[in-house]
Amino acid sequence: MIIIPAIDLKQGRCVRLFQGEMDQETVYFEDPLKAARHWMDEGATIIHIVDLDGAVEGRPVHTRQVEAICRETSLKVEFGGGLRSLETVEAAFELGVARVVIGTAAYNDAGFLRLLCEKFPGRIVVGIDARKGKVAVKGWKETTGMDAVDLAKRCEEDGASRIIYTDISRDGTGGGVNIHETLKIARAVTIPVLASGGVASLEDLRMLAPLQDEGVEGVVVGRALYARAFTLLEARAVVGNC
Repeated sequence: MIIIPAIDLKQGRCVRLFQGEMDQETVYFEDPLKAARHWMDEGATIIHIVDLDGAVEGRPVHTRQVEAICRETSLKVEFGGGLRSLETVEAAFELGVARVVIGTAAYNDAGFLRLLCEKFPGRIVVGIDARKGKVAVKGWKETTGMDAVDLAKRCEEDGASRIIYTDISRDGTGGGVNIHETLKIARAVTIPVLASGGVASLEDLRMLAPLQDEGVEGVVVGRALYARAFTLLEARAVVGNC
């Protein structure tokens, strides 16, 4: 199982939010590049970057910071936040990112997702963020009536390479991963699933590890790593990652 450190960008800094609320942030690094280098030094090979301001505004805002991370580290970068047009996705790949995460646009326009998956095979990830099992969009500001499982199935049919499932109510809280909902998503599709939101301890990772057999290939971890609840090395040891 892969452990992927998260770097959330807001106003040029690396932050963590509480339950996705933009006014409830903790700043961990003033310079996102320093955060990326920190995780690389700790042994990370891939990072998950979210442009929080971009998700709200509908277009990427932190392209300079993302490009610097791609250029000045050896990390594989997974990037999302405000990627809602072909032009912004193409621009993201030009920055050097390995794969992009589509959220709101995947929900709004299945045809757009199919186009991206055809144009960039294996490089399009769908981020499904949910409250009580219902899909949330536009930087988590709007909750729809669509079941996360139904969207996951549709996105697989449209060609998504994998899904990142985030339980918003757990994100940044340290309340533990929503194993039940993550497992529902994984069992509904055949493509890999990444868990996200709520990891607080090594015990959470121990509970997630067996889900590898169900299609959960990894987990995105934010606040727990930044708060030093455990190290990346300890996390990788728990899930058997080497």
